[in-house]
Amino acid sequence: MDDIDRRILMQLQENSKQNTKEIASKVGLSVTPTYERIKKLEQQEVVKSYVALLDRTKIGKTLIAFCQVTLLKHQKALADNFNNSMLLLPEIMECHRVSGNYDYLLKVVVGDITEFHEFINEKLSTVEGISTIHSSFLLNSVKDNTAYNLQL
Repeated sequence: MDDIDRRILMQLQENSKQNTKEIASKVGLSVTPTYERIKKLEQQEVVKSYVALLDRTKIGKTLIAFCQVTLLKHQKALADNFNNSMLLLPEIMECHRVSGNYDYLLKVVVGDITEFHEFINEKLSTVEGISTIHSSFLLNSVKDNTAYNLQL
């Protein structure tokens, strides 16, 4: 990956709806080589997908909670079950296996505290193998970015 590929990726992260001509003019290439580079980046799965980023407050998802989950035991079967269960819960936007004082960090997005309470009681706490769940609620975001820094 060279500097031009990085500039193309930065443009796609900024606005993936730009057409190839617009991207080409911003990175200093003609349209055909820009198109070919984009296709190559897609084939190599550097670009995994194109998505629309929604304003969560406008769709009624006003509460974000970060849940620190500890499993009962460090056992493959429990971890596999937990991982598979997390994939089935649409309220969980992110699930990360971490080191430290707990095993998983979850980002949960719901409409309000009542919905969060229902999620914890009816869904998350029913997953086999969970020992503890500690939750923290987002008050405000100082930085909320989806783009990776690709500058040299």
